[in-house]
Amino acid sequence: MKYKNIINLSDKDLDIYVYRVMPLKRLYELFSTKQNVLVRPSKWEDPFENFILNAHARLPDGTIVTFGFNNDFYGQCWTKLTSSDALWRIYSPDKTSVRVRTTVRKLLTTLQAPLGEWAHEQAFVGQVLYLGDKKLVAFGNEVFRDGLNSRALAETLLVKRVAFRHEREVRLLYFEKDKAQKDIYAYPVDPHALIDQVMLDPRLLRAEADAKTGEIRKRTGFKGKILHSLLYAPPKGMIFPIGL
Repeated sequence: MKYKNIINLSDKDLDIYVYRVMPLKRLYELFSTKQNVLVRPSKWEDPFENFILNAHARLPDGTIVTFGFNNDFYGQCWTKLTSSDALWRIYSPDKTSVRVRTTVRKLLTTLQAPLGEWAHEQAFVGQVLYLGDKKLVAFGNEVFRDGLNSRALAETLLVKRVAFRHEREVRLLYFEKDKAQKDIYAYPVDPHALIDQVMLDPRLLRAEADAKTGEIRKRTGFKGKILHSLLYAPPKGMIFPIGL
């Protein structure tokens, strides 16, 4: 593995856990198709995404140009947050989504595996930096100082505004060296090797969680841990003395 493909992370971060909340339908598709799916940033909810590659650039001779490959990246968003009320409510509005767990290393190695000698130019993983407006502009002014290369392009997708810093995002990024035609990029994975834990929505009742666990086991054959989030459960020992 070439560490130039790891951005805003150190080698000791390769084995940290990252998490993603997804609809149950997507989990079943992951296990049935054995493909992980990345999407173009234009499909992400924040309209400010990819703002650098969607902007204009100035060449050394003063010529103003646009980036002809601004839609040639695909990405998938993960988080370092182990638990978050906001993430469950945003991405599991009907209480049926699940949170899956993997590591930074597994994400990058599975994305690189089918790319062969092009892996170091096409596959990246990085932690998002959250910057104020002035720092965002400064970043845009500096990121291409050494010219255009795929890593610098990937870095442009790893900055967001400060308002989103609660997300603590880690992103898996793929650069299509041939002109991209589709809005998604799917690549082969072994889901049983990629995912090591599934967690159910904390708002499910115990009986609902038990039923959902059985359903997931049956439809995916997943042998790892399936847990019911205790985000809303009170701490143990919630009996307090009075007058003692």
